[in-house]
Amino acid sequence: MQETSERSAGIVLFREEDSKKMFLLLHYPSGHWDFVKGRIEKNESERQAALRETKEETGITDVEFIDGFEEKIHYAYQYDGKLVRKEVVFFLGKTKTLSVILSDEHLDSVWLEYDDAYSKTTYQNAKGLLKKSKPLVFAS
Repeated sequence: MQETSERSAGIVLFREEDSKKMFLLLHYPSGHWDFVKGRIEKNESERQAALRETKEETGITDVEFIDGFEEKIHYAYQYDGKLVRKEVVFFLGKTKTLSVILSDEHLDSVWLEYDDAYSKTTYQNAKGLLKKSKPLVFAS
């Protein structure tokens, strides 16, 4: 089987609401719940890609990166007869925006407190990102 690789960037995005920390999850057409992410375009940094994808997928533009969080995940999937090896770098970001303007790439979005977000995320790597973000989110 032919192999190819793909690099993407994303953001574990949260906001504060009445002293609670709320995390944004997106519902993907394949059925899973995950964070904002997308391919890094040519001549674009990882952070630039993460911000662009956040704007495109949610309409949110007021993202403040939280220092000390840059996590890479790796996985593989099959597409069009090829094995795609994917690397996604995730950053942690804070927003004040509640309203999500969903792109046509997703079915739904939801802001959830940590425990509910942890339960709703589909994949273990996403749960791991959430867990690693927790100390920084609750320290801010």
